[in-house]
Amino acid sequence: MAPVTPEITTLPNGLRVLTVSVPTSQAASTAFFVKIGSRGEQPRTNGLSHYIEHMLFKGTTRRPTAPEISQAIEGAGGQLNAYTTRELTCYWNTLPFESVEVGIDVVADMLQHSLLDQSEIDRERTVVQQEIRRSHDSPAAWVGELIGRATFGDQPVGWPVAGSLETVGEMQRSDFIDHINAFYSSKNAVFGVAGNVSHEAVVESALRHFTSLPTGDVDGVPAAQPGLPSERVIVEPRELEQTNLALSMQTFGRRDPQRHALDVLNAVLGRGMSSRLFKEVRERRGLAYSVGSSTSRLTDIGTLTVSAGVTREHQEEALRVIVDELRDLVTAPVPADELQRSIDYVAGSLRLSQETAMSQGQRHANQLLMDGELESIDEQVAAVRAITAADVQAVAQRIIGPGEFALAVVGPSADADVLDNLLQG
Repeated sequence: MAPVTPEITTLPNGLRVLTVSVPTSQAASTAFFVKIGSRGEQPRTNGLSHYIEHMLFKGTTRRPTAPEISQAIEGAGGQLNAYTTRELTCYWNTLPFESVEVGIDVVADMLQHSLLDQSEIDRERTVVQQEIRRSHDSPAAWVGELIGRATFGDQPVGWPVAGSLETVGEMQRSDFIDHINAFYSSKNAVFGVAGNVSHEAVVESALRHFTSLPTGDVDGVPAAQPGLPSERVIVEPRELEQTNLALSMQTFGRRDPQRHALDVLNAVLGRGMSSRLFKEVRERRGLAYSVGSSTSRLTDIGTLTVSAGVTREHQEEALRVIVDELRDLVTAPVPADELQRSIDYVAGSLRLSQETAMSQGQRHANQLLMDGELESIDEQVAAVRAITAADVQAVAQRIIGPGEFALAVVGPSADADVLDNLLQG
């Protein structure tokens, strides 16, 4: 797909409209991003952003039932969904390009005219709680929830996006209304459309459809507090065949100058079958079926996390090997051939991630919302290709050190004290 240049127009009400024109595409994908997620909530309302995401599909004044909303999109051959993170909520749909007006109309209707009927809130409450229970019943998913608490402690960036059974159980309609009025402002949102569309037509449609958004200013969310909490090793014993573990380090925010070096470090460490963890933990020692690493970056803080599934008898050895591989990145530069393979992997993955109109639209709308500026794929690839072995070692030295590890375990396990001592060694 040829390089594209996004176009941006700010409507009189403050809503930023971004388009990515892909004339060869058969699709048009819309995405409405709101800059609010779980880190903007209070302890009592943890999970409210995610709960609202569910509720905006439950009926509007023009489409009073959930089937009427879904049928409007699916009847044109399209798809619709939404997701919530710690920092944003996104409502999206994808349709054949000639039906883009339907997509804009439906998402605008959901955002501005949802009924939020108390009976529907009560009915959906059980659904959201079942989603939380499903995560708890999946050890690999639940260890992902626990590592957030082990890494950040009791602060908003460490709270679960979906909340808890208790917080979801207490929320009422007034909480939903207050939250939407506080955060679903035109100035706190970006509307992106990508595919076989024209910028002028999308802006004209957005002017007609987004007339009822609140326009007030929005309060910022609390800054993340760096440093690991006192409870940095969390073990939840379960009678399972496999021990699921996640080892995490705090890193830095989205726009940090060392972000591209960290992406290359992550590829060296644990992305793909050529990575150090895969070759050492699985192929050479046979300690795990699944092992890998990933990064996550919020506005002002982030994580580097290693995840693995091992048997109880291999838990301590696997952890030692993982920690040794991390510390090797601190003490020794990555060899030239391995560095080049990892850079190629990151650069190639970036390009492949933008193969669809939907992915291009969401990438740029997300950037505009969270960063206030755009970084093209070509710019990002060039920055990755400029990374040196010294850059990778410097970022490793910044984030990997004694006492810098948080650990979460679900399954048969050694005691937390034993594991903590192993990490400090």
